[in-house]
Amino acid sequence: MRVVAIVQARTGSTRLPGKVLADLDGDTMLARVVQRLRSARSLHDVGIATTTNSGDDAVAREAARLSVGLYRGPTDDVLARYLGAAEASRADVIVRVTADCPLIDPGVVDEVVDALLAGGVDYASNTHTRSYPRGLDVEALYRDTLERIGRLGTSPSAREHVTAFIMERPSLFAVRQVRAQADDSDLRWTVDTADDLALVRMLYARLGLARHIRPYAEAVAAVRATPQLAAINAHVAQKPWQVTDVVA
Repeated sequence: MRVVAIVQARTGSTRLPGKVLADLDGDTMLARVVQRLRSARSLHDVGIATTTNSGDDAVAREAARLSVGLYRGPTDDVLARYLGAAEASRADVIVRVTADCPLIDPGVVDEVVDALLAGGVDYASNTHTRSYPRGLDVEALYRDTLERIGRLGTSPSAREHVTAFIMERPSLFAVRQVRAQADDSDLRWTVDTADDLALVRMLYARLGLARHIRPYAEAVAAVRATPQLAAINAHVAQKPWQVTDVVA
């Protein structure tokens, strides 16, 4: 089984344009995500999926600088982008990660991949039942599962959110959820706003994360010990998205 993490990245964020290439302790946020994924023992490769828009030429240049495989696909059909990236990278298992999660934990990636490869399921994630900080989101699925979603998922949410069809038609898929030992789902470490970026920059500086990839529990401990850190972006609301045509 060839396991490939495909990082969803584009410059056209509505709330913080260009965030994936923002500086994070001397390198881009996208580079930090790739760096952390390369430390996951379960992954054979890492690739980037971006759009064909000229604005994302900068993402393509960054992929080349990082010596990472790149696939460019439609702006409004992220699912098609993932299908193309999976084929181009010869992935048997796809691990979905977004480029705005620069605290992604290699150990958590391994847990989710292991949960999938343990057998008996089509898809594993730590996202549907939340216990990890937001920003440690990992999804793993077999390529034939992704291709099945590609054939059957026609709603706008299915095409935009890649795996939303699993929630639209849960009876069609065997799913395994990975839960953390402690519930830290109140913490927000994804980057959608300037305040999110400010918090992540502070954590990188305090914990030396540019030099050492530490278990996410150390970042949790730092935030719990200094509540002012979590307060930096506690007011930021996650952008809502809605699953349509849900079948119970």
